Amino acid sequence: MVERTAPPRPGWAALIMLLLLAGMWMLELLDQLSGNQLDQLGIHARDFDGMPEILSAPFLHAGWDHLMSNSLPFLVLGFLVLLSGLARWLIASLIIIVISGLTAWFLTPANTIILGASGLIFGWLTYLLARGVWSRRPAQVVIAVLVLLVYGGLIWGVFPSGAGISWQAHLGGAIAGVLAAWLLHRRASRQAVPAAQIRRYPSY
Repeated sequence: MVERTAPPRPGWAALIMLLLLAGMWMLELLDQLSGNQLDQLGIHARDFDGMPEILSAPFLHAGWDHLMSNSLPFLVLGFLVLLSGLARWLIASLIIIVISGLTAWFLTPANTIILGASGLIFGWLTYLLARGVWSRRPAQVVIAVLVLLVYGGLIWGVFPSGAGISWQAHLGGAIAGVLAAWLLHRRASRQAVPAAQIRRYPSY
């Protein structure tokens, strides 16, 4: 269980996410100016030499349309996860990126490059939903319900769909989000019973 620390204020959480999003837009600009050379830093499916790119692929996109479609959910869902604490946000995001990337690497046909933040977005989505179940804290349950109402339709993206959409990364991210919520919040939901409330009976 991660030790509880003071979560970042909403303003700081928003600033962090805005800076990350701005960084992704700058990377796409550099990619366009370089003739899409940065796309080579995406995940190369079934290629062991391309596995390190699992860590860089979520921050790269296959064009402006791809980036624009991911920008708002990246900003909103990342912000909501970050409100529960920087350490948990970092750990959850790393778990999601690695598992989503490995799933995409393994299940995607060879000679394919996988790019984009959608695997991370799916992970944050299921993390927020599962966190409400594990923690049962009223605020987190409310967030889970709102996220389900607004972004619940994205869940269908874990199934094979149109060409050029990495449902494999979506599936891995969704699984990883639930796992991260279980690891980070299941124990936290078990509140210790104060010693004064524990009844003791002598044994005979």
